[in-house]
Amino acid sequence: MAATTHTVTNQVPPLVGHDVFATDRVLSEAVERHIEPGILPVALEELGELGRAAGSAQAQEWGAQANGHPPVLRTHDRYGHRVDEVEFHPSWHRLLGHAVSAGLTDAWGRPAGHVRRAAGFLVWTQAEAGHGCPLSMTHAAVPALRTDPALAAVWEPLLTSHTYVEGLRNPREKAGVLFGMGMTEKQGGTDVRSNTTRAEPLSGDGEYLITGHKWFCSAPMSDGFLVLAQAPGGLSCFLVPRVLPDGTRNVFLIQRLKDKLGNRSNASAEVEFDGTWARLVGEEGRGVRTIIEMVAATRLDCVVGSAGLMRQAVAQAVHHSAYRGAFGGPLIDKPLMRNVLADLALESEAATVLAMRLAAAYDADTEGERAFLRLALPAAKFWVTKRCTAVVGEALECLGGNGYVEESGMPRLLREAPLNSIWEGSGNVQALDVLRALQREPRALDAFLREVGQARGADHRLDAAIKGLLTELADLDGIEARARRLVERFALVLQGSLLVRWAPPEVADAFCASRLGGDGGAVFGTLPHSLDLASVVARARPSAA
Repeated sequence: MAATTHTVTNQVPPLVGHDVFATDRVLSEAVERHIEPGILPVALEELGELGRAAGSAQAQEWGAQANGHPPVLRTHDRYGHRVDEVEFHPSWHRLLGHAVSAGLTDAWGRPAGHVRRAAGFLVWTQAEAGHGCPLSMTHAAVPALRTDPALAAVWEPLLTSHTYVEGLRNPREKAGVLFGMGMTEKQGGTDVRSNTTRAEPLSGDGEYLITGHKWFCSAPMSDGFLVLAQAPGGLSCFLVPRVLPDGTRNVFLIQRLKDKLGNRSNASAEVEFDGTWARLVGEEGRGVRTIIEMVAATRLDCVVGSAGLMRQAVAQAVHHSAYRGAFGGPLIDKPLMRNVLADLALESEAATVLAMRLAAAYDADTEGERAFLRLALPAAKFWVTKRCTAVVGEALECLGGNGYVEESGMPRLLREAPLNSIWEGSGNVQALDVLRALQREPRALDAFLREVGQARGADHRLDAAIKGLLTELADLDGIEARARRLVERFALVLQGSLLVRWAPPEVADAFCASRLGGDGGAVFGTLPHSLDLASVVARARPSAA
């Protein structure tokens, strides 16, 4: 009788067929905390539907297919006419369609809209992160367009629509549209005031012709774009539609698609404008001020998206460890692995709690909350997006060699992880933005200190960290060179405050000990062994199975 050489044992079942929202206790609690009772049942129902869809085998297949078949640029049709279109796999459109129908471009007019949308964005992008880019920019375009009520009246209902319509055509013939953005250029990058793209007035009613280039134009298949260009009155913001009101194509020449590290399902392009029709948004010379609200909203999505990547990575690591046996028992019960998983879970929980607190501040829309966001948002964007890569890398290692294989899905998460730290302003940009807020808007620091002060007296390590932050702020010598150190402290103190107020004691204790009290190492898995790490890991487990 032939020997059996290929019996499969000790392999982990796929994490599929679960409710991504309901099994995320941290996110579920945040939604219940930040949404008033009258709206909560509707929000929980819609997020539950989205969570079950995100955890389904179908959504996971869509994500794999969209990344396995990246977009393709088609500059000309068979007859030689320029068409400048980007073709996507059908799964990309299915992902986008499901997201739009779930309201992931609609936050500005719904009750608790930002919390509901942020929670949905965090859940749904765990199935596939790349298509979050056009969702984010479409959502974020609304406040910029509101600077011109006439433009907002035309475009906002289409931007916030729950109907996804594939393909380029006259926006008036569509039930919903997507928006992109074009800010950076070859010579300037973040320094947008060095932009060379020109805008020449065509008439006195806000029409211009734009000539120039954009080095990074996100989501070039979108229906419209917010673009920065130099007008006679200075750097200004413009709306560039792909299809003009008469149904003809606007001049929008896609030179090539970027070959990116990750985010493979999404298209990013270099584009040229050559007498391209555009409509002024806001006032001439105030382009940065006009578009800054769009940038702020997309920065929030960078935080939320990174929290989603962390959650998916940690869920996969905990799930794997619960089923994988080694050295006489499940990995999850081994003290050293438990320490690693608990440390990862702390980072994920802190990111989620912070992201949802920022979304709630958008919903409140008071003077105090706007001041709080002015400082807290760039600090969160700086810290959470940077921690994402470290978390995903360590979570991948929890799966061992299996995690390094594409079929596990972990390499795709790892390639995606650095993106949010780079897009919408890299780490130095965020750090300098925090310094500007401190120097120009003293109410921002007051609002921040009121927020973290709500937890004073609850944990001595948090109290000491707040005192240390104030000491750091009192010394302005060499502050720009110290900006990253300072912003890191802002973020950690804020996360510690939120966890002390809202997380279970074992989570807050572990976070304050390791992140604020110095009782932790430079790598994950160095938490004090005396803490209740088993409870921290159990809280992060994605299913009861």
